Amino acid sequence: MGIFGRRKRKQEAQDHVDVERPGSDAEDTSVELDADDAEDASGREGPYDVTEAPDDGVPRMDLGSIRVPVPNGSQVQVEMDQSTGTVRAVHVVTAAGQVTISAYAAPRSGGLWREVSGELAEQLRSDGAKVTLGRGEWGMEISAIVGEVALRFIGVDGPRWMLRGVIAGPQSEAAGAPDVLRTIMRGTIVDRGQAPMPVRTPLQITLPEAIAAHIKGRQAAPQQAPQTQR
Repeated sequence: MGIFGRRKRKQEAQDHVDVERPGSDAEDTSVELDADDAEDASGREGPYDVTEAPDDGVPRMDLGSIRVPVPNGSQVQVEMDQSTGTVRAVHVVTAAGQVTISAYAAPRSGGLWREVSGELAEQLRSDGAKVTLGRGEWGMEISAIVGEVALRFIGVDGPRWMLRGVIAGPQSEAAGAPDVLRTIMRGTIVDRGQAPMPVRTPLQITLPEAIAAHIKGRQAAPQQAPQTQR
């Protein structure tokens, strides 16, 4: 099931970073998301290329290649590869499920999501998932049931990039989960950069300074603990 980022291996580690939003008592660890009144991104004509990014006042988590709005009361979860020290993915954990947004290099002609969605649906079926295809506001959407987990995949073709989102959660939340995913994707900004790169190359994720420092501190703590014991 690795194609949609649900792999769990020993070399992977996840750091949970609570982001303070209205309606949440969690500690604020990211200056990029510190806002008194978060504005909902629904109804906007995104996702946006960075050249057309709106000045709308919506607080977004800046991950370098993508800037993602975080709903009220959500948490940010960073998935690290301990063997390389790189970021595998950044998840937004909502009441409806875990949202993962990824961006990829795409051809100028577009149409990458149509190609990728067909391959994804076939892989899901081969892994034993119950798969349903449907049409959404940006084209093909994939629904899948894997055990007790319901998933929805949505893709958007942009100028030389493709944005893919997935929400994974309990089947009891499956009815409302796609709208949560669409809202986050609709408010996302993609910064592909100008460098040439092969089609389907994942756009690099960089963490906000506050979140990176938080993770670094947690990783250093176990190493320092034996030195303080007497």
